[in-house]
Amino acid sequence: MIEKIIKHKLLLISIHILIGFLATFRWFPKPYTFVIIIAFAVAIVAYKNKNEAAFLFAAYISAAEVFIRMTKGFILYETGKYAVIFFLLLGIFNGQYKQKFATQYVFYIMLLMLGIVFTQVPEGESLRKAIIFNLSGPIVLGVAAFYFYKRPIIKKDLMNSLFMMILPLISMVTYLYFRTPDLKEIVFGGTANFEASGGFGPNQVATAIGLGIFIISILMIMKEKITGYVFLDALLLIYFIYRGLLTFSRGGILTGVIALVVFALFYSLHSKGALKLLLKYGFTAIIFTSAIWVYTSGATGGMLSNRYAGKNAAGVQKEDISSGRIAILETQVKNFFVNPVGIGVGNGKYKRITSGEHVTAASHNEVGRLIEEHGVIGGIILLLLLTVPLFSFFNGTNYQRGFLISFYLLWFLTINHSAMRIAFPGFIYALSLINIVDDE
Repeated sequence: MIEKIIKHKLLLISIHILIGFLATFRWFPKPYTFVIIIAFAVAIVAYKNKNEAAFLFAAYISAAEVFIRMTKGFILYETGKYAVIFFLLLGIFNGQYKQKFATQYVFYIMLLMLGIVFTQVPEGESLRKAIIFNLSGPIVLGVAAFYFYKRPIIKKDLMNSLFMMILPLISMVTYLYFRTPDLKEIVFGGTANFEASGGFGPNQVATAIGLGIFIISILMIMKEKITGYVFLDALLLIYFIYRGLLTFSRGGILTGVIALVVFALFYSLHSKGALKLLLKYGFTAIIFTSAIWVYTSGATGGMLSNRYAGKNAAGVQKEDISSGRIAILETQVKNFFVNPVGIGVGNGKYKRITSGEHVTAASHNEVGRLIEEHGVIGGIILLLLLTVPLFSFFNGTNYQRGFLISFYLLWFLTINHSAMRIAFPGFIYALSLINIVDDE
């Protein structure tokens, strides 16, 4: 049943373009979210996780989370993460696959919980929200890693899951088309732009679009048609790049591009014909990307070039091109040396507020948050996360390595500019643990 639905790709894409338009009406997002979560859960149980239904639907929600958040489709802010965890747990308990017991990730979740012991928030602040805000993303990673650890995933199911991730991203860029004012009315400067991001956080929007650029590109490289027509696939990629550049948020776009380049390098080693194909696609991509850049930069009054060069609206080079992230990381490292056992989950933001150093934002760097809030245990957690996927990488073929290392990079680069605010980095990390097998 699920396979038959996915075969009608152009129809599904058309439906999701319509969903993007309907999301501009306030009455639509919540019913849409409710229906897909219930329908997906029922399908996983009814089909006993056949054809990796839990994987497909968790992939959909992890990609849809930003879109649903920006349209206020969730009743609870972290519903996307809860849904991903729920679907994967349903897959574990209802599937026919004998789940491998991933001791490493059970240990990882237990270590995360220890950080709660030291959590103390100022009077009037919610302890529950502080913990959930900081640990829900890492818990998604733990559950997803448990599900995918050494799990055999056939190529067809992997391709279907990547396609499922594209669908809500198409809805999101459609929504941006209708919600973004005329570019002439937007004042672009040297910072990320909320107006061109649908009024939502540009960092999260760019992260989602960067994922879309990555997925569309690798499906095209592998000659897996998305719409069924190469010309339409290329137009879709061009529009994703254009929308991503307009957010003026660099991290998510650069992350997608870096992961794509690494995938392409390993894929070129996979077969002799692949290198010739990649050179052909690469040359074409450079021409089109350059044209998109020139057009978008002109439409933003040259501010796009300043933004990516780390300059302000006046064209003067900024001292900190990381938009304050380096200052936060430096503070986190200092707090680690003062409190090597950690200051407690969620305490980092409040610690910075009372420090008098004028660095008060929540952490955008999960590495820094781990060592600041979890101390030495956070270092152990980080070491575990970094090393376990490498065993799958070294034991795989170049074809497998291309996917595994690109998933690994998408996780690591994302958590260094956007922490784990959304489900996507934890979910994509887990895909670096899979065992990709032939369809047969």
